[in-house]
This record gives sequence, C-alpha cells and structure tokens, in this order.
Amino acid sequence: MSIERTLTQLQVNPTTPERAREIGQLGYMQWLDGLPGDACYLTEATCAYMAAAPFEATDPAVAEFRALLKQSLDAPMQPLDLALPKPRRRGGARERRLSL
Repeated sequence: MSIERTLTQLQVNPTTPERAREIGQLGYMQWLDGLPGDACYLTEATCAYMAAAPFEATDPAVAEFRALLKQSLDAPMQPLDLALPKPRRRGGARERRLSL
C-alpha cells in the first residue's frame, strides 16, 4: 500500500479528537502492514513523515499519523501505544453520505 493512498484515506473530517487519534492509528497500522518485508523501516518512515507534512495542519488524523511516525523514529525500541477502535455505532450509511 502506498503512502499516497494511506494519506488520502486519512484526510477525513473526524468529529472528535479521539476519533482523529483512532483514524491516525489505523492509518499507521495500514501503512506499516503495506511495507515490503525487505524494506528499511527508517527510510520508509522518514519518507512517509515527509510526505504527510503538507497535510498535518489541516487534517487531524494525518497529524496523529505523523506523531506516531516521529515517536517510532525518535525511540525505535519503545512500543507505540496502538489500539483498535472500540466497536460502536457511528451513524451508518447516512453518516457516510453526509460526510462526503
């Protein structure tokens, strides 16, 4: 999965800061899963961090994604605080249509 696709998916309008954090964490996990097995994490994370820079100020989920990348680059041997979102209703199809 390319960084461009991940960034596009992160450019949503989350309703709360908590939701932006959830989306940013999901984006990080998706990006990490899409890396080739022989990829250099340091190089890939640095490139992703730089690619996300123009969107950080306008998209809270991208800012969270960048914060996770920075944290992983600054302290590579420390675990990141990642979690899957808690299941809950978010409005279904109607909410998705209204968000477009």
